Amino acid sequence: MSAGRLAVITGAGRGLGAALTAYLAEEGWNVVACVRTESAAAALRRDRVEPVMQDVREPVGDRLLAAVGARPVHALVNNAGIGAPARPLESVDPTTVLDAVDVNVVGPLRMAQALLPMLLAAPSPLIINVSSRLGSLSAQAAGDFAGRRTSYAYRVSKSAQNMLTIALAQELAGRVRCWAVHPGSLTTAMGGADAKTTPREAAARLGRLLDSADAISPRYLSLDGPDLRW
Repeated sequence: MSAGRLAVITGAGRGLGAALTAYLAEEGWNVVACVRTESAAAALRRDRVEPVMQDVREPVGDRLLAAVGARPVHALVNNAGIGAPARPLESVDPTTVLDAVDVNVVGPLRMAQALLPMLLAAPSPLIINVSSRLGSLSAQAAGDFAGRRTSYAYRVSKSAQNMLTIALAQELAGRVRCWAVHPGSLTTAMGGADAKTTPREAAARLGRLLDSADAISPRYLSLDGPDLRW
């Protein structure tokens, strides 16, 4: 079912992005893997994987567009993301919030904008924004995470990313499905101290999700639990 399909993945140089790139290639997908360093590109090179230098803070470049070409893009996985250390209000650097919004919100917008014609050429295409349960306004307002130290930058940018998912889904209704996905608590550099899920485990769950025929859009879900409240 996966053979020959094309996925574009950002933040593919490490963690979940690297694991998802490897998993999808093993499952028969073709993958254009966006990275920021030559060393990351070299580590990813294998059959069915084409690493491309693309920082999501920059306009989508010719190298990425050439790698995709005129092929239909079946899945765009906006995985690249950053946070910032948790600080009290008086110590918050506003530039950390702006940086996080640039990467976590505007980055996926740039990618979706540039690849829209290729997405529309695929049957039942899917945009996945790798989000977080911490982006849920409902859960945050209810105090579900009040005891968790999380930066303004991360919470603000992830809630804004969820709104981007909704906005894309509404504009592209019936043409491109748009989902926000919380990957679980991962044992990565951005994971919490209590993280238990490996990037490989999360990648397999996310990879299987790409096979879903679920037409609901927008959708906000967790890889290790039920759908989430916006």
